[in-house]
Amino acid sequence: QYRLVESGGGLVQPGESLRLSCAISGFTLDTYCVAWFRQAPGKEREGLASISSRFGDIYFRESVKGRFTISEGDAWNRVYLEMKSLQPEDTAIYYCALELSRHCSAYPSGYTHWGQGTQVTVSA
Repeated sequence: QYRLVESGGGLVQPGESLRLSCAISGFTLDTYCVAWFRQAPGKEREGLASISSRFGDIYFRESVKGRFTISEGDAWNRVYLEMKSLQPEDTAIYYCALELSRHCSAYPSGYTHWGQGTQVTVSA
């Protein structure tokens, strides 16, 4: 059974950092793309970054380039999102998603498997 579980969210002040983790189980990750998305209240879910077996890491949004870093753990079954210089506009539920494909879409429709999300709140 496929399963993705996010963790690491929380409440931080502006300028602080968080590292989100996505634990993946039930897959044999030979060809894959794992992506991080976020959804703020009243807004659409937006793609942030992806990492794949073919293309390495790709960042979809200019607003997170240089602040967010996607990476894989030493074992293939964990993907991280390191977030620095967090701002109130980064407040959202953050999701990881997986597609068994070499193609990494920036859109939610490109992913079949999702975690339940982890809340990130940036507030003074």
